[in-house]
Amino acid sequence: MRILLVIICFLSLFSTRTSGQNATFPESWSGNWKGSLEIYNGKGKVNAVEMTLEIHKIDTSREGRYTFGLIYGSKEQDWRPYELVPVSPERGIWKVDEKNSILMESFLYGPKLLCWFVVQGSRILCTYEKTDEQTMIFEVISGTETAISTTGNTKQGEEEIPEVKTYPCTVFQRAVLTKQ
Repeated sequence: MRILLVIICFLSLFSTRTSGQNATFPESWSGNWKGSLEIYNGKGKVNAVEMTLEIHKIDTSREGRYTFGLIYGSKEQDWRPYELVPVSPERGIWKVDEKNSILMESFLYGPKLLCWFVVQGSRILCTYEKTDEQTMIFEVISGTETAISTTGNTKQGEEEIPEVKTYPCTVFQRAVLTKQ
């Protein structure tokens, strides 16, 4: 039970944000960000591809929307013209609209925008972190939705130990993007 309380307290620390932290997002992230996306598995680096993230205010009647376009390689190879949509910006809640009926909630926690989802049996966590005015880190962690182990679910003395499931990480991707 003590472990569960520690986890809850830890999570609550990250859920309390002030609107001041979110006031400049996404305006302060606007621009074209470019770099090399490096792809890793348990054996090490297996591939790399150039990538671009384009964030620009959309000048339309749809208030607060920004482009959130991802390009892997070139626009001709792999162009994803997503949009960033405000849901509750004062609470750090946004959606990434993939323009194909997929809309994914994303959460701004301090300098990081996080999107965690499951697709076709894979759990995927995407993070975007603006580290300074010229640098952004993009990371993707993915693995299967099936737990590889389950531990806990016991009693140690008077303490109830909760069940803990562990999930595999099969791919890690990381890009250091520079504002152009």
